[in-house]
Amino acid sequence: MSDVVLELPSGLRTELKEPLGRIYTDTAALLDDAGNPIIAVGDMVTYHLIEAGRIPNLALVDERTKRSAVDADVAAAIDGFDRTRSVDNPAATLTAELLTALRDGIDSDGTTLLDVDGEEDLATLPAVLAAPAGASVVYGQPDEGMVLADCNDTARERVRSLLERMDGDAERAIALVSS
Repeated sequence: MSDVVLELPSGLRTELKEPLGRIYTDTAALLDDAGNPIIAVGDMVTYHLIEAGRIPNLALVDERTKRSAVDADVAAAIDGFDRTRSVDNPAATLTAELLTALRDGIDSDGTTLLDVDGEEDLATLPAVLAAPAGASVVYGQPDEGMVLADCNDTARERVRSLLERMDGDAERAIALVSS
């Protein structure tokens, strides 16, 4: 059984559709503007970064895109990471296991792939909080492109506010990803 720390209430779904940064359709342009390290949330984002020659420092995938399985060639291309770790994270939640693995992946040397059993979408929020200054979190905006979220004070305050309005223990979630 998963140790769910936060759960997304239906009232926040609309607000989460507002991107946390600039939307890109050109991976090379995104990489030109991205900081370091890069944290990728989502299979298609991770795939596009790898295809452009940049393995993210940390990537979270669930082998799904828009609620359907990713193509076999996309799944096969998500490779080349120094280590892979599987974590449980049911849809519309953030579990202690995912939050701890996110923090560990950011702190580790080399590259880490987190293979999520469930859904990784909400991991964008704690990733923005956990990432060091100058880092970039990249995630998909369905039917629009990739969002490059800077990990600055403005973004962190917005994310903290969103986490605090979720159901569960926001303090614990923030503590699990804070260094």
